[in-house]
Amino acid sequence: MKGAGPFTVFAPTNDAFAKLPDGTVDTLLEPENKKRLTSVLTYHVVAGKHDAKSLVAKAREGKGKAELKTVSGDTLSVVWKDNKLWLQDGKGMNAAITTADVFQSNGVIHVIDTVVMAK
Repeated sequence: MKGAGPFTVFAPTNDAFAKLPDGTVDTLLEPENKKRLTSVLTYHVVAGKHDAKSLVAKAREGKGKAELKTVSGDTLSVVWKDNKLWLQDGKGMNAAITTADVFQSNGVIHVIDTVVMAK
């Protein structure tokens, strides 16, 4: 990320990328798709340092769901359900936060099990 941050990054695992339809990653990596790749990647980033405790608090304040503005300008929701944090993307797909609070000098990373996508 360019800039000092802080940032919150929702980082998909390799297995999450493997769930995408065949050819999706290769297509995104083609030079002509740089803008789309940037959009997908920045959809996984939120300005500010949002640890798990603050995400749970935001979701509880919103009666189980809170919206976050991503660096791409789109909305991503954090959901507290069944004592677990989830993300819900613009298409209604859910990603579990499998590892929370990997603190970095410029923010925090939360590992997720599914690639999230804007509408």
